[in-house]
Amino acid sequence: MHTKKIISAGKELTKDSKVLIMLHGRGGSAEDILSLSSYLNVNDFTLLAPQATNNTWYPYSFLAPPSENEPWLSSALDLLKQLLEELKTKGVATEHIFFLGFSQGACLALEFVTRNADKYGGVVAFTGGLIGDKIYNENYKGDFQNTPIFIGSSDPDAHVPVERVYATTNILKDRNADVTEKIYLNMGHTINQDEIDNVNKIVFGNVRTK
Repeated sequence: MHTKKIISAGKELTKDSKVLIMLHGRGGSAEDILSLSSYLNVNDFTLLAPQATNNTWYPYSFLAPPSENEPWLSSALDLLKQLLEELKTKGVATEHIFFLGFSQGACLALEFVTRNADKYGGVVAFTGGLIGDKIYNENYKGDFQNTPIFIGSSDPDAHVPVERVYATTNILKDRNADVTEKIYLNMGHTINQDEIDNVNKIVFGNVRTK
């Protein structure tokens, strides 16, 4: 089970903060994903990066039956739920809370927000999709109320089939997310400059403050 270890950076947290929760990939670390912030328009954000136990959020492919990734998957989702509730308890508006992940972290971010759809500040998924051997529609609840969501991925990608990206986008749109999906031919399992540019414009470019 995941222990609660969260690395913070950026601005000090207050009730008026804009908060970006950053989720690292398999084998990565909180420090790794935090380093990505230097490329993003988040200078006035509080940055929070949870650290997965043993550097992985769940043991097997995100395309495995969810039961095979337990109890780690539920533990990771619970950790995010606790973090979200703590922020709300401190007075941070949900629409000022953002999520970003790469690879396994992108899958976890998408799974969490779609199970708990709400008016978030924005969601960034660099190479990811909803988790499971198939799409489990019954797990997904709420309304994104036009939350901007960016999903970028390669076709092909060694870990994330483009078909799952398309299916994920459809589910997000069904829940009223404002989705920008970008598929890059033979990009590889990485993040490119066009994705960064799109995220800065679409997700971090029009952030309302109180």
